[in-house]
Amino acid sequence: QVHVVESGGGLVQAGGSLRLSCAASGSIFSITVMGWYRQAPGNQRELVARITSGAYAIYADSVKGRFTISRDNAKNTVYLQMSSLKPDDTAVYYCNVMTPAAGYWGQGTQVTVSS
Repeated sequence: QVHVVESGGGLVQAGGSLRLSCAASGSIFSITVMGWYRQAPGNQRELVARITSGAYAIYADSVKGRFTISRDNAKNTVYLQMSSLKPDDTAVYYCNVMTPAAGYWGQGTQVTVSS
């Protein structure tokens, strides 16, 4: 069984910063891609950023230059450093962990940006 647990969400004022963490544990033999997605009320879940085991990262246009994704392969952990936050960044942020066999989601962590 695989467990994916996010942490680091919260309430922040516009212009502020937050750092999200996501740790995967359990029967994981080979993680390929780790990523962050978000879903705001009434919207579909969308990709924020993802990173390969070789540290190749891609970002949604809306977060480029403000968010940075990184990972620690030894700890099966991925991070999302969020800066210059905007009210439009308010959403539940989900971690996604991909292996050759399957993908796994965390339970989500709420990020709220006040204006």
